[in-house]
Amino acid sequence: MGVALEQFFIFVGLLVCLVCLVKCVRFSRCIYRHFWKALPKSFLKSMGQWAVITGAGDGIGKAYSFELARQGLNIVLISRTLNKLQATAAEIECATGSSVKIIQADFTKDNIYDYIREKLKGLDIGILVNNVGMLPNLLPSHFLDTPDEIQSLIHCNITSVVKMTQLILKHMESRQKGLILNISSGVAIFPWPLYSMYSASKAFVCTFSKALQAEYKQKGIIIQVLTPYAVSTAMTKYLHTNMITKTADEFVKESLNYVTIGDETCGCLTHELLRTFLSLIPSRVLYSSTFQKKYMDYLKQNTNAM
Repeated sequence: MGVALEQFFIFVGLLVCLVCLVKCVRFSRCIYRHFWKALPKSFLKSMGQWAVITGAGDGIGKAYSFELARQGLNIVLISRTLNKLQATAAEIECATGSSVKIIQADFTKDNIYDYIREKLKGLDIGILVNNVGMLPNLLPSHFLDTPDEIQSLIHCNITSVVKMTQLILKHMESRQKGLILNISSGVAIFPWPLYSMYSASKAFVCTFSKALQAEYKQKGIIIQVLTPYAVSTAMTKYLHTNMITKTADEFVKESLNYVTIGDETCGCLTHELLRTFLSLIPSRVLYSSTFQKKYMDYLKQNTNAM
């Protein structure tokens, strides 16, 4: 009995060491990519001539549109607000010289994909950024107290990722190359009370993305899910930026350094550190009313307008 118990503790110790080693390797890779660009400048452009970005009118989607245009790709902007699309398209064309197409579509609806398919016909699409999403409430609230936008949230956060991937992945498969970036959230990594619908919808994006990467990696296609924490955008009511809360431009530029690092990344080094710290906190603490209150106070203090 004593020998068996000793062997069990040795096994557990080795397992803990292995987990720590894996985390160290992950961090070392993130640190390397943070300070030194490992990808050749032509890598993103080599995926294809066009990049498609959903939710491209502002925030993270707009930042990806500009950065990919700077990398030499032509851009397809998809969003529901026409004047924002037109303004963003004009800015990108003036700043970068890339060609820009716009598609006006409301991702809270599910009858838009035949129209989008027609508009994308004939384009050599190398990159898809599934960015569009909605957050029902910035401040934490119980499920029954959140706005009754359940179907719209499902269409915007879940259906859009599945349908847009379905539209474009087949073309990538035939060319044996392509890059799909699916924007999830740090609140998808484990259940996040008081953000139940948003957390669950973004968890779907994580699971879906990782499963697809396993299916299509051998076909030369990169499918990566990003799980950032705080990014200052219109959706987050322009949280004050700091070491943790990034601007959309900062997040996007850093995240593109990590496209070959694996099937999931937080997109920036500080968010990777935050994720590790949160993983060390017992769930009973994270789910406590005290923690939730402090988190709400933080959001109130760092939001420009509520």
